[in-house]
Amino acid sequence: MLKRLFFLTGLVMAVFMLAMFLMDENLIAILTGAAFAVWFFIFQLFDFQYIEFIAEHNKIILRYYPAIKFGKKEYSAIEFADYMLHDVEFEKTLFGLATDLTLVVRTKRGIAEYPPVSLAAVKAEDRKKIREILYAILEK
Repeated sequence: MLKRLFFLTGLVMAVFMLAMFLMDENLIAILTGAAFAVWFFIFQLFDFQYIEFIAEHNKIILRYYPAIKFGKKEYSAIEFADYMLHDVEFEKTLFGLATDLTLVVRTKRGIAEYPPVSLAAVKAEDRKKIREILYAILEK
């Protein structure tokens, strides 16, 4: 859905910009190009990611990849036994518009923190479920 929205909006903006150049409306065409640059920047800033969260069989698995990526997709995964979970951080970013999830685990060498995973593209109800599951595991 996000990918479709991104590319469809980009296509509409590009066609409109071309039409404005052909009609000799250069200022409108340039402003449309600037709007597209802002549109692209917003998608990169929010770092929309598709995620798959699984917490079963005494394991936590979090698979994620960028929703908008040019070129080869970089899939990433976090997987560990649930007893290793030490802490969970849900951090509001970009003035509270997005949420990042950071998982902190206990290892043989001490406490380790996985890189934050953006939950900006995850529905609010799904974020709430993930939060509830992780906090329930921490209470064990």
